[in-house]
Amino acid sequence: MQPPALQPNASERDRYNGLTRAEATLPSSAYWDGESYQRDLDAIWYRSWLLVCREADLAQPLAFRTFRVGTQEIVVLRDETGELRAFHNTCRHRGSQLCQESEGRLKARLITCPYHAWSYSLRGDLVRVPSKSLPEGFDKADHPLYRVALSVWRGFVFVNLQEDANLQEDANSQEGTAGSAQASFDPASGDLGNWPLETLVSGHVLRKVMNCNWKIFWENFNECLHCPGVHKDLSRLVPIYGRGLMSRHDDPEWVRHADNDAPEFSGGLRVGAETWSRDGKTHAPVFAGLTPAERAAGQTYATSLPSMFIVGHVDYVRTVRLVPLGPEQTGLVAEWLFAPGALGDPSADIDNIVAFGTQVLEEDAAICEVNQKGLRSMRHKAGVLMPEEYDLHRFHKWVRERHTALSPWPSQ
Repeated sequence: MQPPALQPNASERDRYNGLTRAEATLPSSAYWDGESYQRDLDAIWYRSWLLVCREADLAQPLAFRTFRVGTQEIVVLRDETGELRAFHNTCRHRGSQLCQESEGRLKARLITCPYHAWSYSLRGDLVRVPSKSLPEGFDKADHPLYRVALSVWRGFVFVNLQEDANLQEDANSQEGTAGSAQASFDPASGDLGNWPLETLVSGHVLRKVMNCNWKIFWENFNECLHCPGVHKDLSRLVPIYGRGLMSRHDDPEWVRHADNDAPEFSGGLRVGAETWSRDGKTHAPVFAGLTPAERAAGQTYATSLPSMFIVGHVDYVRTVRLVPLGPEQTGLVAEWLFAPGALGDPSADIDNIVAFGTQVLEEDAAICEVNQKGLRSMRHKAGVLMPEEYDLHRFHKWVRERHTALSPWPSQ
């Protein structure tokens, strides 16, 4: 027991992040049951801002990408005036798929259905129907493509399948915040304002299919109890992770070490390390606008549930995008972004940086798959959270609230 003089007062206890009682996890069926998966799609994925790509991926007019989530396929394009637009990849005639490739450049300023050649402008208006005659009362203006709300945040392109996702008059307006991707970021996220996100270039992309439910990956992301056993190299680089904690106030006895700035208590990288890389050293140009605190932190996270998180390091930025592929499968796309001059700099060792980040993600994916494999036990109805897993509890609350908004959460 702590000596009385070191017992935290009420306000100090309030700063302890740990749970104070045992809390149940989501029911185990939420991670493998087909009906639960459909509820996730309906309540969360079809009603949230989802990362598709970066603006740089659609740099030229007529460039397009398709994006699939659940049963829904969306085409995102840049029209001839330079505006970004998004539509369901579905013809208004009889529902045919319009763009068959995953990405490319349109051959004309029209989207033409490959089945019956209905053609649409890049604004989504129906402009040509090849039938010899049109039915009485048929008005092409009544049959535009199904528009999808689109929002750009710091050079990242998001879509939202809700019809009223943008509060502005134009469903594809990129102005404002209430109906935009910016409002979807976790209020507890770090501020990446000093990172030049819009101008960064891609140095490497990792694509992976994980055999686990999408929620398992987010749960793993939200705790570090697994770090000492799963991420040995990362735990050496970020010593507080090696203690199974994510930040100073995760420790119920944090007040004992309140004045100790050693990284195992305060967070940040080990002494002498500068960034996340195999050797802890920077291997690309350091961003000039970062504050001393941002440099010292070693990593600054921003999260937009359910589809992405982004991490700012002193010499690069890493993004991770998720998409559910089924009840027990999740697609992951990770991208490493650098200052434009880094990729042509012979002194930059991009491979050193990418190798370390890939190792951490592969370790996470592997242990998430282990978690998934055990969940079908007929005896395991739900798990129990430990005090350090307070952010899992917050995530579970977020999931439950969104399900309940559509219909009551099923009993366990």
